[in-house]
Amino acid sequence: MEIPSSVINLIHRALEEDIGPGDITTSLVIPGEHESKAAYLSKGNFVLAGLPFAKEVFRILTPSVGFRIFFNDGDKVNAADVIAEVYGNTRFILKGERVSLNILQRLSGIATLTNMFTEKVKGLNVKIVDTRKTTPCHRFMEKYAVRTGGGYNHRFGLFDGILIKDNHIKAVGNIREAVQRAKNSHHLTKIEVEVRNLDELNEAIEAGADVVMLDNMTISDMKEAVRISKSRVLLEASGSVNLENVRDIAETGVDLISIGALTHSAPSVDISLKIVL
Repeated sequence: MEIPSSVINLIHRALEEDIGPGDITTSLVIPGEHESKAAYLSKGNFVLAGLPFAKEVFRILTPSVGFRIFFNDGDKVNAADVIAEVYGNTRFILKGERVSLNILQRLSGIATLTNMFTEKVKGLNVKIVDTRKTTPCHRFMEKYAVRTGGGYNHRFGLFDGILIKDNHIKAVGNIREAVQRAKNSHHLTKIEVEVRNLDELNEAIEAGADVVMLDNMTISDMKEAVRISKSRVLLEASGSVNLENVRDIAETGVDLISIGALTHSAPSVDISLKIVL
C-alpha cells in the first residue's frame, strides 16, 4: 500500500509533538550505540490494523531500525501474541514507541468494532459502511481500518460523492429542486438523498435519486421503504445503529448500513512494546 504524503506528514507531526527537541530520558540513560529488539505484544483479542503506518514511524525516524511482522492486517490476534518486532538502535526504538503504538491501538480498535458489526449481519446481502465522522486528518488511516475489519467506505469527503442532506433541502426548499440542481450540474456521480419519512422517500425516488438514505427510521418503516423502492434505488439505513439492532435493520432488506460509531466511538485495543533483547 502506498501511503499518501498527507499521512506521512501527519506521522512527522506526531513524532515532533512527542519528541520535541529531544527525548530527555532516553538520551540520559541509553548509550547512543546501544541496540535492542522489542516486541509488540497483544494484551487482548482483536482484529489487527495499522502495521504499514506503525512501520512508517520508524522509517521516518531512521534507516537503522528494522521491522518484522508475524501477523498481517486483518488477522485476528489473541492475548500474548507477538504481533511484530522492531530491532536496531535502542534510542530510536524508544522515540518511535508511543506514536507507533497509538496508531496500531487506534486502528485495530476500529477494525475490531467493524468486524463485530459485519459478523452480526453475516449471511445477509448488506454492506456495513463508514461515514465522515472521523478524527480530523486521520481519515485515510481510519477508513483503511474499516476496510481491514471487513467494512466498506462511504464517500471519502465532500468532493467525491453527492449526498443531499436535510440542511441542503432546507436551504433549497424541497427534495425535487435539490436533486434537479445536482442533475443539471453533474452527470458522472450518483446522487444520494437523505430522507426522514416515507413521503420524502417517494419524493426522492420520483426526483431521480440513485441512492436514498433512511435517516433514523423505524424497522417497520424501513421494511415499507424496501417495498416501495422495488429496487429502483439503493437504500442506506443510517442513525442509531448498534450491535443489538444491526441484524434487525439488515433483515429489512436495505442495501447499506452506515455507522458513524465505527470511527468515532471505537475503543482502542491494548498493545505494548517490550524490549526482549
